[in-house]
Order: sequence, then C-alpha cells, then structure tokens
Amino acid sequence: MLTVHHLNNSRSQRVLWLLEELGTPYEIKHYQRDPVTMLAPPELKAIHPLGKSPVITVDGGVLAETGAIVDYIVARYGGGKLIPPPRTPERLAWNYWLHAAEGSAMPPLLLKLVFSALPARAPGLLRGLVKSIAARAEAGFIDPQLTTLFDYWEGVLSRTEWFAGPEFTAADIMMSFPIEAAADRAGALNGRPRLAAFLQKIHARPAYRRALEKGGPYAYA
Repeated sequence: MLTVHHLNNSRSQRVLWLLEELGTPYEIKHYQRDPVTMLAPPELKAIHPLGKSPVITVDGGVLAETGAIVDYIVARYGGGKLIPPPRTPERLAWNYWLHAAEGSAMPPLLLKLVFSALPARAPGLLRGLVKSIAARAEAGFIDPQLTTLFDYWEGVLSRTEWFAGPEFTAADIMMSFPIEAAADRAGALNGRPRLAAFLQKIHARPAYRRALEKGGPYAYA
C-alpha cells in the first residue's frame, strides 16, 4: 500500500489529488506544522532526511520531491491516464510543465513570500530600513519576473484548454500549486481571466474536493 506522509499546508496536497483522480488506493499519515515556526515536525525526518513534504513510502522504498512522485505514480498506477501519448507535442509539453511548476515557478514566488515577510520580522529600529530594501527588491527584481511568468501562463492557456493540451493531465495538477500561490501572494489573477478560469475548473473537480476533505483545510499564502 502506498502511504502519503502529508504535511498540512504543503505541496503534498497535489499528491492526494493525483491519487484521487486515478482512484489509486493509498493511506495518509498526517503531520502538523509548528504553529510558531511553520516548520515540519521532526517526525518527518524519520521518513526522509530532509524532513519535508511530500514524501511517499511504497514497497519498502521512500520517494520525495513532488515532480518525481507524480511521475512515479502516473507511470505505475495511471494506466495511460493523465499523461498524453508518447512522441506527441502534448507529451513534450507535459514533461515541461511537470518540472516547470517547481523549477521556474516556485523560486520567485518563494522570494516574494520571504521579502514580503521580512519587515515584520526585523528588529523595531531596523524595520523601516528593511521595509525599504525589501520593497526595492520586490519592485526591481521579483515582481518583473513574476509578471513575465504570469503573462506566459495566461498566454499558454489562451491557446489550449489545459497546460499540456486539450485534456486535463497531471501537468495541471503540478501547475495548480504555483498558480494558487501566485493568486494569493502576487495578484496573478488580476487582468488574467484564463488563469482565473483554470482555478475555477480545478476547484470544481470532484477529486480535487475529495483530496481537500482528506488532507484538511489548505492555505497557499
């Protein structure tokens, strides 16, 4: 039996959603973040040395990293579902978006989160200076990158129904997290109706809702 070691408010929500879409039997072991630090509990390090989520255990083995987990689950349990046929343009796009979700999308979103939080964490006497530096970093470096990303996503969805073509695939599950986070953290939906429509469509999927029921309330910000 495949076990998902699920940390609340983490990327492992996508793994639950994928399994629900495929109808694959699985178990969940729940972990809760520290309410002050928001870090994962040390118990996760007993599963994987990095102590992060998602991580799955199956057949005595351990696998971490969302993209690797999604790729493994689709290959082993998918039976051709949620992945385009090989040697097609859609399959090439599928491979791209499976990895772009974490490789290109998440780093600037993480920077946005960090720099937005810096002023509140700075000592009182330095708060004004830190706020000024953070604002300049966001305006001059982070926000332009995010605008380029968001416009690119919007453009792709203006030409095709889903990220890897006309059919919903695991690439859309992977892209859900950065788009949800971008909507919460960086106003990605402003003036981008196709990104907004993408979120509406995935939120309406029964498997998405079942995963939320099993994984618990979710906050992307």
